[in-house]
Amino acid sequence: MSPLRRVTLDVLKPHDPSLLEFTERIADVECVDGVSSSLIELDQEVQNVKLTIEGDGLDYAAIEQAVGELGGTVHSVDQVSYGEYVVEERRTPQDG
Repeated sequence: MSPLRRVTLDVLKPHDPSLLEFTERIADVECVDGVSSSLIELDQEVQNVKLTIEGDGLDYAAIEQAVGELGGTVHSVDQVSYGEYVVEERRTPQDG
């Protein structure tokens, strides 16, 4: 089975923990080599955050569990990369 190398998630999280702490805690998941986060939208009760997570063999269930333990929920999986390496997106003529 090909390893999961990168996953981009749309996450709803409470204001606490902060985005810094939330991202650090996701980075501490054993299978995660690196994670970046971006605040997409902020309202009075939750933050909508984009997480891009990379590793040599990501365990999606462990990542989803960590998000839940921090009070967040995965709203959607927006991008995945499987295989021996991550294929970077490139513009094609169809992209206009």
